[in-house]
Amino acid sequence: MTPSAPVRCAGLLAPLFALRRDGDLGIGDTKALRGLLHWAAQHEVGFVQLLPINEMGPDNSPYNAISSVALDPIFLEISAEKIPELTEGEVATVRESLSVESLDGPLVDYPTVRRAKRGLLEKAYERFRDPVRVAAFERFWEEEAGWLEDYAVFRTLIDVHGHECWDRWPEGARGSVEARDPRVQFHAWVQWLAFSQWRALREEGLKLGVRLMGDIPIGVSFYSADVFAKPELFDLEWCGGAPPEQVFKDDPFVVKWGQNWGIPLYRWDVMERGDFAWWRQRIDKLTDVFDIFRIDHVLGFYRIYGFPWRPQYNAEFLPLSEQEAAERTGGRLPHYIEHADDTPEHCAANLAAGDKYLRAVQAAAGGAEVVAEDLGSVPDYVRPHLLERGIPGFKVPQWEVDGSDHAIPGAEYAECSFATYATHDHPPLRAIWETNRHNMTDHPEHDERMKAGRELRLIAEFCGMPPQDHYPPYSPEVQGWLLRGLLTSSSRYAALMITDLFGMEDRFNRPGVVDGANWRTRLPFTVEDLSTLPELMGPVCELQTLIRQTNRSAVQRG
Repeated sequence: MTPSAPVRCAGLLAPLFALRRDGDLGIGDTKALRGLLHWAAQHEVGFVQLLPINEMGPDNSPYNAISSVALDPIFLEISAEKIPELTEGEVATVRESLSVESLDGPLVDYPTVRRAKRGLLEKAYERFRDPVRVAAFERFWEEEAGWLEDYAVFRTLIDVHGHECWDRWPEGARGSVEARDPRVQFHAWVQWLAFSQWRALREEGLKLGVRLMGDIPIGVSFYSADVFAKPELFDLEWCGGAPPEQVFKDDPFVVKWGQNWGIPLYRWDVMERGDFAWWRQRIDKLTDVFDIFRIDHVLGFYRIYGFPWRPQYNAEFLPLSEQEAAERTGGRLPHYIEHADDTPEHCAANLAAGDKYLRAVQAAAGGAEVVAEDLGSVPDYVRPHLLERGIPGFKVPQWEVDGSDHAIPGAEYAECSFATYATHDHPPLRAIWETNRHNMTDHPEHDERMKAGRELRLIAEFCGMPPQDHYPPYSPEVQGWLLRGLLTSSSRYAALMITDLFGMEDRFNRPGVVDGANWRTRLPFTVEDLSTLPELMGPVCELQTLIRQTNRSAVQRG
């Protein structure tokens, strides 16, 4: 069971794909995560935070899932212990067939890993005969039929047609396969394996005193089992996203038009008439696996920035003026839906909508705690409302500024909050520090030099370092100041990325940039190394000391 009351604790964000373990198949898996949970318990870390683990599409983005419920098989531990229809020799043979780059390279080789694991799973399914295990799978099929059949049929049709673009499938594609088709049953069986492993992992974490924290994106992929099976729940004429931002200067489209995520918007009126059954199902399955979960872009519950075209047409709209764009879309332009926060009446309507939807989410969550990622263009009414609902929002210290442009002390943070310096979308601490140091002195533009100096000053103020004209290079001493400031804050949750713990500069995602590294970066060490390599033990011991000093020890939960 999850704790009955919120507990002050420290956590570590570690994308599962980034983890390594001895003998893995080129990507982090549930066995690697089990090792990390044991390490966390040993060092009194209270929770391990993950990115979404639902099955990804071809872009391998955790935030563009092809199912709101189904778990990605790529994270399965493939072993004779967990899948007795296989032998360790068979797994070892497949591993030996993989290239050194696929197994040990700095980036996940998704196509190779998927082929390897899929081949082993198909071989195991052909031998699936044990009556006890068959009975357990049949129970899973019956209990989860509300979502499982739609997903398994959709996943089978992807195999048949070679892609997930259901709007390009032949008419009547859904009727071409039946629920008891062996191909459909295979995908359902894989989900049984996945939920079995993840449920066991969650229980093991709770016994250790370490909670698993998940992540639920505001939307699902246009090309998902959900949209394919229940199109009436979605507005396929509009895509969700975010308004224009100057931060992402690498992407001129984002600067001009905003971020077009391509996720279909919800028909909230239809969902409400069904008592939000789709959301209740989504949350119910999420809390099968996680004790805490973060709602990514919670602002979308109040209002969301909509685009009247799909992302594949972004390049065509980039050079157009608003008038030219409107001519192409029948007069429609990107805007907030339902309402912009431009009048008191619109703000009140958005607040009422967010309250209604978040109440439904919290009711479905039961004992699991909800955390809200409330970053971006945040209306004035959102954060007070989250506090009213008892939902911790984010506190990023360098962005929490008072009216005199000074960092708000961590002691003044609401207890109901989640403090962190960065998310998976941001540079790690070392990169933030060093980039700003460089820009303070060497950037040719005065505004950029001033901006860099301001950010360093705010970070220093927050963690108690005296402001300086020339900040020192990033070092263990600087990192100690930063971590102490974060963990000393009044926030219920204080989390850092695993890259921050070890002073790395590797990024997991660069929003608005499509390149070969996003969602693929692997750590240069294994979970086993965490307890053996001297160069890793120093930061770990310091973290544990700070956890104890700041009254965030997981041991206190008993």
